[in-house]
Amino acid sequence: MDLKIFSNTNIEEQLKQIRSKDLNELFSKNDLSQNELNQFNIDDLECDRIFHIEDIKKTCIDYRLRFLDSRYFKSKIPQAAFDEINRLNALHNTRLGDYKIMAPSKLFKLKDYDDPLLFAPIGNGYYYLIHKWGKDLHPFRKLMMWPFKSISNLFVLILLLSCFATSLTPIQLFSKSNDWSVYWMIYFFMFKAIASVVIFYGFALGKNFNPAIWNSKYNKS
Repeated sequence: MDLKIFSNTNIEEQLKQIRSKDLNELFSKNDLSQNELNQFNIDDLECDRIFHIEDIKKTCIDYRLRFLDSRYFKSKIPQAAFDEINRLNALHNTRLGDYKIMAPSKLFKLKDYDDPLLFAPIGNGYYYLIHKWGKDLHPFRKLMMWPFKSISNLFVLILLLSCFATSLTPIQLFSKSNDWSVYWMIYFFMFKAIASVVIFYGFALGKNFNPAIWNSKYNKS
């Protein structure tokens, strides 16, 4: 059995795996519109640290992460990140700014570390990874966040939970006959009960689906 599937998720490696954009688009001198604050020297950029906004968005949606301005980040940014910023400033003869951080929602509200990544925009929708710190994500975070990607995913989860709950329920408690009509009656009851709890939880806590929150600065989402 491959124990690697139980290892924590390195979100930087996940970004590299789903990289979908051709970097030639970025390095095209005629098509490059760099951020006003970040005038990088193209020849000194490290390709494995460059990511397109669409890849960042997909990763955030898959793992229920946020990609927000660094000013919303409430945890402590380590000195190593500032050291790397100073190194890049000297290397590219610039002054970096307009930073973005990718991290779980709780890190924009609570003081806890869980694999934040610090980026600076380059231009053409690309971002340069400056520094990664903290521990990696839970190995099953992507699977656990799957129901929150869309309402159809959540509906499938409710159906599966209803089936599981029905299978654990002794049919003899409700009827002496062991036929399918009793099973479906119990299943429908379980479905309504679980769906009601999910809807109440969602509205009470102001929850929303991953595509709606990946770059949202509001807490109630």
